[in-house]
Amino acid sequence: SALVSGHLHPGRHRKVLMRTGLVLLILGHLNFITGALVHGTVLRFVVTARDATSLHYGVTNSASVIAALLTVSCGVSALLLSRYLGPAAFKWALLALSAGSSLCCLCCLLGLLVAIGLTLGNQGRVLLAPCSMASIALAPVSRECPFDPTRVYSSTLSLWAISLLLEAAEIFFSIRCLLLALELLRL
Repeated sequence: SALVSGHLHPGRHRKVLMRTGLVLLILGHLNFITGALVHGTVLRFVVTARDATSLHYGVTNSASVIAALLTVSCGVSALLLSRYLGPAAFKWALLALSAGSSLCCLCCLLGLLVAIGLTLGNQGRVLLAPCSMASIALAPVSRECPFDPTRVYSSTLSLWAISLLLEAAEIFFSIRCLLLALELLRL
């Protein structure tokens, strides 16, 4: 069947859903890895409940990892729907997952912007809080400093910048899935 009343041909839906689903899978996995790197190299040593800034870092990073998992789920749902266009349950699942992914990624994007701003504002002092200044001068890694403090500031900011770009791309492709689901459900 050809284009009818502005709707895409089912074969076209399949291709767009498959491509979008694959992109979301890749983006979600990359963002998950980025969040895990930030947590594993720095934040697991830095986050304390007594410091609001470090707590913000931890919450934002954890939310970013959760958003990445939601994006992967959205990608899987889009791929599944590209294979089986018929069941309405798959269309509703894609609608819910893409809406949730878009909103969660938007919140993470805003949280990352705040984290980057806070880090630039305090010049990385919160990131270096577990290290005493004497231990930084004597040796890069010592008992007083659980990680190499020489590159923490730039590495963390770089990883957050990558995560920020990935979140923006996830939002774009999640919204694309949302619009496709709305069109398939004729809403």
